Amino acid sequence: MLLFVSCKQGSSTYSTMPTFTEKGGINVIIEIPAGTNEKTEYNYSKKRFEVEEVEGKKRSIDFLPYPGNYGFIPSTYMDPEKGGDGDALDVLVLSETLKRGTIIEVKPLAILELLDDGEIDSKIIAIPIDTSLQIINARDYITFMVKYNAAQQIIQNWFLNYKGVGEMEFISWKNDVAAMAEIERWATEEEEE
Repeated sequence: MLLFVSCKQGSSTYSTMPTFTEKGGINVIIEIPAGTNEKTEYNYSKKRFEVEEVEGKKRSIDFLPYPGNYGFIPSTYMDPEKGGDGDALDVLVLSETLKRGTIIEVKPLAILELLDDGEIDSKIIAIPIDTSLQIINARDYITFMVKYNAAQQIIQNWFLNYKGVGEMEFISWKNDVAAMAEIERWATEEEEE
């Protein structure tokens, strides 16, 4: 019951939803619930979630399930002309399993920077703003690094292996300030004057 009070379910307006919330948090749309392996993405033109297909087959991650709720930050676009991958900014929300399509307000803790096929692939690591949905007690990068170093290593190792051994390369971890700057860099919404 608490989940429905704190999180909104599906919307066809994901492309126009603001990146930033009035409380100073970040909106996130969940595509892949924690603990699942099906690679789902939001199709903006069809306004629905679809399982990614590779060579005519639905894609399932051939590895351990997602270690958190995976999704994207609305109204962000990583422009390839500026070094991006052409998609919205990715985010991993550390919380109990959330339903596909859930909209949740989060606080960024860190960025995991990886190299994927020669391109930088940034993953924002975040926690829910709603403390009743939090599963870790970290408000910033330093606490995350020190108190939850094992969780950080699990996340890093998961992303380094979920596409297969040697497909992804580790670049670095960056702090919560860098995570917010990365979100601001790719935000496409017009700022009010």
